[in-house]
Amino acid sequence: MPTSSAIDHSSEVGDLAENLSSFRRHLRAENKTPATIVTYAKAVEQFAAYLAAAGMPTNVAAVRREHVEAFLVSLQEKGQRPATVAQRYRSLQQFFKWLVGEGEIRESPMTNMRPPRVPVEPPPIIRAEQFKALLETCKGTEFEDRRDTALLYLFYDTGMRRGEAAGIELADLDRENDQVVVMGKGRRPRACPYAKKTAVVIDRYLRARALRADASLPWFWLGKRGRLTETGIEQAIKRRGAQAGMPEIHPHLFRHTYAHNMLVDGMQEGDLMRLAGWQSRQMLSRYGASAADERARAAYRNHGPSDRL
Repeated sequence: MPTSSAIDHSSEVGDLAENLSSFRRHLRAENKTPATIVTYAKAVEQFAAYLAAAGMPTNVAAVRREHVEAFLVSLQEKGQRPATVAQRYRSLQQFFKWLVGEGEIRESPMTNMRPPRVPVEPPPIIRAEQFKALLETCKGTEFEDRRDTALLYLFYDTGMRRGEAAGIELADLDRENDQVVVMGKGRRPRACPYAKKTAVVIDRYLRARALRADASLPWFWLGKRGRLTETGIEQAIKRRGAQAGMPEIHPHLFRHTYAHNMLVDGMQEGDLMRLAGWQSRQMLSRYGASAADERARAAYRNHGPSDRL
């Protein structure tokens, strides 16, 4: 039975939803990306909804390990991918860590918990013939055709994140050196070089963009009404994928493809990490695993023992 003082403390602290807005404010102060904030908040919201529906306590001081474990099991039973369950785990871990740091609770209910095991599931990559099929869907001369062609080429050539692409301004484009500066995670800027073909389609897009009534806007990508947002970019890529008969295509898939293509071409891992904006080799291993077996077989063909006899 909890003591009366514990009950009093619980009533003062508030429930999960009441603390979420303060947690969001903390994340913004730490300069977390909007996507990270959305991910963390979504986990807390789902957890709160699960507890309420299951008749479990939603007050942060009353949440126990078994409640978190039951939530994670419920996600697994609903068919959520292991990576998604692990993501929810990490998000809740940060939330309770913040509550401890704020003095709202004495100890996190997740202190002795271990993260869910995530089997290695190399994500698919976009093959050359698939990329060509995507380009076929925007061969016209309309503004959106030229814009989407430039989008596809830039994603394919740089592997930049969707949020990074959405944040590009005209001033970030270095057309003399065929590169664009993006603001990566942790507010770290980096230059993303692109190929000559991409430079041509970007130039073609800019000529079409210059004819727009809103051409004076600083944002590089324009939609039907002003700036093309992250959501707009996602929709544009998915729409082209659907037109090409590939509904599974989404912007992040280009990042895996980029890592694979660079490693296949012999790029050093350290160089790839700098260009992609990764701070740890763990991320490199994850993204480069998309077709690691394929790369290994290709490398073997250059080193077959009997061929050297």
